[in-house]
Amino acid sequence: MTQKEIITAIHQYIQNENSHDFNELALMVFRFQYENNSPYQSFCIQKRKTPRTVKHWYDIPPVPIQAFKDVTLSCIDKNDAEAIFMTSGTTKQIKGKHYHPTLDIFDASMTVNFQKRFMQKQPFIKMGILFPDELQMPNSSLARYLYLAKKTYGTKESHYLLTKDGIHTELLVSELTRAEQTGEPYALLGASYSFVHLLDYLQEKQLSFKLPEGSKFLDTGGYKNQSRHVEAAEFYNALNTHLGVEKKDCINMYGMTELSTQFYDDGNDSDPSVKSGPHWIKTRVVNPLTGLDVPKGESGVLVHYDLANFNSAVAILTEDLGKETDRGFLLLGRVKGSEQKGCSLAVDEFLRFAKENS
Repeated sequence: MTQKEIITAIHQYIQNENSHDFNELALMVFRFQYENNSPYQSFCIQKRKTPRTVKHWYDIPPVPIQAFKDVTLSCIDKNDAEAIFMTSGTTKQIKGKHYHPTLDIFDASMTVNFQKRFMQKQPFIKMGILFPDELQMPNSSLARYLYLAKKTYGTKESHYLLTKDGIHTELLVSELTRAEQTGEPYALLGASYSFVHLLDYLQEKQLSFKLPEGSKFLDTGGYKNQSRHVEAAEFYNALNTHLGVEKKDCINMYGMTELSTQFYDDGNDSDPSVKSGPHWIKTRVVNPLTGLDVPKGESGVLVHYDLANFNSAVAILTEDLGKETDRGFLLLGRVKGSEQKGCSLAVDEFLRFAKENS
């Protein structure tokens, strides 16, 4: 199939789960990537995993996430990409790059999933965004994500609340005060570390609010050395204490630059919370040394199969530790010990074959 045909099929599947079969689409995307990305093809050949031998999405060879830093994983010329999202890191670090020929699929994946998991029955809500906008961070997938949230589901009174000097505290306090007084639900969305800075400010100024029913928060990502580290229970307790939003309405989004789809929990009144995704992404929990699934309930490394990743790699071996549950998976942090060794060996193997034959 052509790229255009694949995009059309995936877009239809995102909008309607019954329009296609997941396995059929996954194999279609795998074939497209095998035929159009020589480093990935070389790796697959060495693994003896080709479109002729792979009959189930489960058997598609996953690309180690670190490979995005060393190899161009794109089925098109990278210069023809509409957007290039880059992983975070210092200027001296090599950043992973994710090339998007079009943002149609990324945008559809985000908005459909966000409406179901965060907005739920609310068509619109007034939003405050604790993150830079797209103009400030054009290579940030999170900036694009939050732009889409505000554009699609935010009221016209929604605002970005970050300046070059940090949180616009005067505007934020005004917004929180107004929501408390009018009873209009209010949503704060942003990186987890921005919420820590907000909580520190409210603590310092001895401020607290009781936001109206229907208000909710969305935080995403780790702290990335941008703030002090706060354990999840303490974090959501503090949000409840200072802003009066129940922990069940504090949603954590788990995503990454190398994926085009996000995972959510259903609130944080339990710790740890269970993450799950929409019908166009599936997850395995594996032993990275063997590539085999670990027994249900045991910890292993997460492998995601994301149909929205049609141009890069449909299967991604992360460096996140997780545990399968009946409703999704528990996110347990970064890999360490034997799991970390397994991931490193997987990266070495991929790069050895990809670079030798590219």
